[in-house]
Amino acid sequence: MGYSVFAQYPTGTVQVDSLYSKSLENIAGEKPTRSVHIYLPPEYEQTKKKYPVIYYLHGFSGSDSKQINELKLNNLLDKGIAIGKIKPVIVVIPNYHTLYRGSFHTNSPLTGNWIDFTATDLVNYVDENYRTIRKKESRGITGFSMGGYGAVKLAMMFPNTFANVYSFSGCLSLYNELGANGAVYKKLQEIDSREKLIKDYDHFLENAIIAMGQAFSPNKDKPPFYADLPFYYESDNLITDANTIRLWNKQFLHNMADEYVDNLKKLNAIKLDWGRNDQFGFVLLGCRELSRKLEDLGIKHYAEEYIGNHGNKLWTDDGRALNDMLPFFDTNLEFE
Repeated sequence: MGYSVFAQYPTGTVQVDSLYSKSLENIAGEKPTRSVHIYLPPEYEQTKKKYPVIYYLHGFSGSDSKQINELKLNNLLDKGIAIGKIKPVIVVIPNYHTLYRGSFHTNSPLTGNWIDFTATDLVNYVDENYRTIRKKESRGITGFSMGGYGAVKLAMMFPNTFANVYSFSGCLSLYNELGANGAVYKKLQEIDSREKLIKDYDHFLENAIIAMGQAFSPNKDKPPFYADLPFYYESDNLITDANTIRLWNKQFLHNMADEYVDNLKKLNAIKLDWGRNDQFGFVLLGCRELSRKLEDLGIKHYAEEYIGNHGNKLWTDDGRALNDMLPFFDTNLEFE
């Protein structure tokens, strides 16, 4: 994922904060104290104004610090404010990096209640400690990949907390790489420890599937990864686990939409986008399926399939974050 080094603009401040979340107390060894990078706009210290808040959820294997130090989201925000893509705004970037590189934004009896952490603990903490406009119309939530999935999930579950949502490539489905013919399930036979799974990025997708399993179908009695999977191998025989498939399908956005249709109708604005050439077929097909489902349910939303893959066209001068996401929130958030 590339980014541009933007020209110099008035600079905001990035606060490195943290909070302890009782919701994240868990049996898996995940840290319930989470770091949070908070972007305050250039004028924040010179005024007493209150600001709307955008919550940004990073992708799988990312972190709050990586979003600032490597992807330079703060520089992009400085430019966006300076050239009028968005009025001054607070942006909150929490850390969802776990022992298996990602929480998948789910309340799990194994790894902790990540939905409650964001929607309740984090929002309350930010409102209590920063000059925010404390109402749903002034809160937006967005994210990329795992974070885009989490953004839509949180918005549909908490429409009285977040009224506006923008998702970058944020859908999941049991298609293609995650389907029965996916090579990852065979490869997982050869991986018997966390150390092998997370070494470099050789087993990125296998790692993601285990993280999903810990979120969607945890099993504390099943070492070494403590998760049931929808498909697995015994020798050369593919086994289909119908109960686990049911549990995973319940967590996919296009299926959740049926349950949360009334909540979705309460949202002020929804936008989905994804790259036509996404390397992950389960993301591409999942995004199309979610948009179709929203259309079928009569949920007003914007959806765009652009020329790009899973990770490009995001943080550059001509990318989606600066030219699409920020104007979306500028139009739909309520400012003071």
